[in-house]
Amino acid sequence: MRGHTAGFSLIELMIGLVVLGIVLMVGLPSLAVWMQNVQIRNAAETVTAGLNFARAEALRRNANVRFQLVDSLTAACALSSQGTSWVVSTTNPAGACNAQPADAGPILQKKDGAEGSPNVTLTSFGGTNTLVFNGLGRVLQVTPITRIDFANPNGGACLAGGPMRCLRVTVSTGGQIRMCDPAVADNTDPRAC
Repeated sequence: MRGHTAGFSLIELMIGLVVLGIVLMVGLPSLAVWMQNVQIRNAAETVTAGLNFARAEALRRNANVRFQLVDSLTAACALSSQGTSWVVSTTNPAGACNAQPADAGPILQKKDGAEGSPNVTLTSFGGTNTLVFNGLGRVLQVTPITRIDFANPNGGACLAGGPMRCLRVTVSTGGQIRMCDPAVADNTDPRAC
C-alpha cells in the first residue's frame, strides 16, 4: 500500500500563480487611485492639524501666531501660495525655515509636504500665503488664506468627477477651520463645502 502524499503538483502551482496574477492586474489600478486618495487626505488632515495648532497656540499665548505655506524647509525657504510645506511661527519664517521648532522660539511647528504626501498639489486662495490668528483665535489679516485646495498633480481629475477625491480646507474670519469635499453638491451633506 502506498501512502497519500501531501502537496501541490507543478501544474496546480502554476494555475494558482496565473489566477493570482490576473487578480493583481485587475486590482492594481484601483490600488493606485486608493493610494492617491490616501495621500490627498493625509495632506489635507496635516494642514488642518497645523491650522488648529496655530489657532490653539494663539489662544494659549494670547498673541499673534502665523500659519504660512512655504516652498521648502531649508534656510532658503520662501513663502508660496502653492508650497506644500508649512510653518507655524510667531514671526515671518522666510529664510529661516530650517530652525528647529521650540516653544520659546519663533518656529513652533513645521511640516514637510513631501512627508507622507509626495504626489499632492495644494493651492491657497484669499490673496496671500499667510494666516495670522490673534489672541482670541480670530483671523487677523485683511486678505488671509480663506481656503486651500488639495488635488492630484496630474490635473483636476478629481474635480471633474474622476476617480480622485479632491479635498478643501476652509478658514472663516472667526477662525473656524473645516475640511470638506468640493465634489459633493448636496448642501445637506456634511461633507459639502
